[in-house]
Amino acid sequence: MGWQSILFIVAGLVITIDHLTKLLVEAWLPLNTTWAPFPALGDYFRLTHTSNTGAAFGLFPGGSPVFAAVAVGVALFILVYNYRLEAGHTLLRVALGLQLGGAMGNLIDRLRLGHVTDFFDFGPWPVFNVADLAVVTGVVLLGFLMFREQREEQKERNERPGAPN
Repeated sequence: MGWQSILFIVAGLVITIDHLTKLLVEAWLPLNTTWAPFPALGDYFRLTHTSNTGAAFGLFPGGSPVFAAVAVGVALFILVYNYRLEAGHTLLRVALGLQLGGAMGNLIDRLRLGHVTDFFDFGPWPVFNVADLAVVTGVVLLGFLMFREQREEQKERNERPGAPN
């Protein structure tokens, strides 16, 4: 198994979990209805079946065709980058796999339904799904990796003889 396969394993897991959870919500919770599985926490967490034609977390409604095209472009970029990336970089491939899986999970919905099914409802935040969560987690992990790399490069510069502090 090559290093490139890490991305596909992560993306495949995200797509599978995302699709299964959406199918469950679509089958058991009518559109625009809410269910609080833990009534005592109903103000903080509930499942609300919504349709979203915008981006993650309901931003920019009505943009399904644009976001479908963006998802395809992002997917192609990630795939090419994954094969050009040297061996290793496991966490980077995980971050990219999360982003690819999330983008493809929502693209599947856009092609299948014309909108994305959202259902996680945490109080004041917009309703979202597993794919949205994967994309955001992948971006946060990518940001962390970039921050860590920048700090390591700065540390190396500071440790060189004659380097300015």
